[in-house]
Amino acid sequence: MIDLDYIIVGSGIAGVCFSEFALKNEKKIVVFENESQPSSRVAAGLYNPVVLKRFSEVWKAKEQLELAMLFYTKIEQNLSAKINFKVPIYRKLASIEEQNNWFQAADKPNLSSFLSTSILSNSFQYVNAPLGYGEVLNTGYVDIKLLVSRYAAFLEEKRILIKESFDYSKIKFLDNEVVYNQYKTKHIIFAEGFGMHSNPFFNELPLDGTKGELLLIKAKDLKVDVTIKSSVFILPIGNDFYKVGATYDWVDKTNLPTKEGKDELIEKLEEVINCEYEIIEHLAGVRPTVKDRRPLVGTHFENKNLHVLNGLGTRGVMLGPFLAKQLFDNIENNKPLEKEIDVDRFYKKRG
Repeated sequence: MIDLDYIIVGSGIAGVCFSEFALKNEKKIVVFENESQPSSRVAAGLYNPVVLKRFSEVWKAKEQLELAMLFYTKIEQNLSAKINFKVPIYRKLASIEEQNNWFQAADKPNLSSFLSTSILSNSFQYVNAPLGYGEVLNTGYVDIKLLVSRYAAFLEEKRILIKESFDYSKIKFLDNEVVYNQYKTKHIIFAEGFGMHSNPFFNELPLDGTKGELLLIKAKDLKVDVTIKSSVFILPIGNDFYKVGATYDWVDKTNLPTKEGKDELIEKLEEVINCEYEIIEHLAGVRPTVKDRRPLVGTHFENKNLHVLNGLGTRGVMLGPFLAKQLFDNIENNKPLEKEIDVDRFYKKRG
């Protein structure tokens, strides 16, 4: 029998973040690579502290960003890989009213460090933006696909990556520990994304799931070096390649790209740019979203050795390190979770 501190189920962004905190604290872990839902590998990886539809601050944006930047810097050093790219976001302004709303938002104390106070004129030949842009500060993207694959290789090198599906029926509960096959562990962390629907311990939690589709295009003439945000985002990733996204579908829960999604992205893209481009790839995945727009973090109401780290939604790059640290500190140091993310908010309704 192999003694562990943690079994971590899921090797997407949530699983990577928790694994890293556990290892940095010298905990013994194994990670099950559960690829039932590949949303981490499909995601654009943008991080942005502002909700640009409403010009409002993301929940705990300063705390999330500060921790995330430190976290990704350390991971880059450990993996010898560049994964964090600091790229400004230019929010295309569609009306005089939006310009006025931008100035009002930039004057708010909680947003002043995130929003530029001046309107930028359009300097991109093939972008339709007659009213200019507002610049969002402290933004960029993480190459999640590279992060997840490099981190898996790192875990494999340490011989703590298990490339097989996790079988919930094999869990045996002892007094203060759990046995799974040859492992005896204090805790199991389920970081499965939308795959949580197959988990009999946590599938009653209201994980909704929102399908998103995006395009990878090549546009040699576009020459844009910032992320343009309009009805779609256009994210430059180098060598004239851009990610264009994303759609939101609350009904279809498959990972299959659709003609409807592609057509929607093309239509919105061509409202923003007016140069030739080539579609290289069309991707889709289901984001793990929750109806109250807050993550699902915490401990099972009966089985105190089982924990969930889920519901990262569209902001996984910023949320991942923050939530993983919250859960780790809660388990190890009995530090209370932020009430907005704690799954107790749903368990209390059980009566």
